[in-house]
Amino acid sequence: MAVAIVQTVRPGTLAAFECSLNIDVNRFDRLVLALKEALGPSSGLTSDDVDVEFLTKLMKDYKSDEREWAKFAMGDASRGYTRNLVDEGNGKSNLLVLVWSPGKGSPIHDHGNAHCLMKILRGDLTETRYAFPEAGEEEKKPMKVISEKVYKENQVAYMADELGVHRVWNRGSDFAVSLHLYTPPNVAKGGCHIFNEETGKKSHIKNCGYYSAYGKKL
Repeated sequence: MAVAIVQTVRPGTLAAFECSLNIDVNRFDRLVLALKEALGPSSGLTSDDVDVEFLTKLMKDYKSDEREWAKFAMGDASRGYTRNLVDEGNGKSNLLVLVWSPGKGSPIHDHGNAHCLMKILRGDLTETRYAFPEAGEEEKKPMKVISEKVYKENQVAYMADELGVHRVWNRGSDFAVSLHLYTPPNVAKGGCHIFNEETGKKSHIKNCGYYSAYGKKL
């Protein structure tokens, strides 16, 4: 059913993008389309081309509604978390729903020289950031913690390699869910590095695969 939007909206917001649509879709679907539109055509992307502030605004504008994204949120209690592909953003990004098992989390990892935006859709997640081990320090001493912060539902975090490396952890007793935008999709193509917290030693992970894609388990 077509909708008519007559209210005044500010340019550069998710609501403004919605005004360009004449179809009845849920707000999560609108966010996916708005992110794809913001990233533009697939050619010519470098990390420096990304407007992080605008993408962050789009993510913040969306208020989580589990009914809208539940079909992507496939969890597995035997894993620390699952990676569920939502959209590939014209080849310029990967948009994933991650489902975090209670009491579990990710290893310390980098982002392959890409931008990462994380929005909490359900529950709380704890992010611990570490300094990159300096040259010659690997396998010699524990990694240095830069910061630790708890993100709650609807909050958005930004991470990139120039800010360090991080791990994300669900300290709650129920599953938590988050939405992640990676652009460029370097990790999907070339993998990432994980780090040993006690020694700083890094290992390359070639394939960061998906648990599901477009709402279907793989």
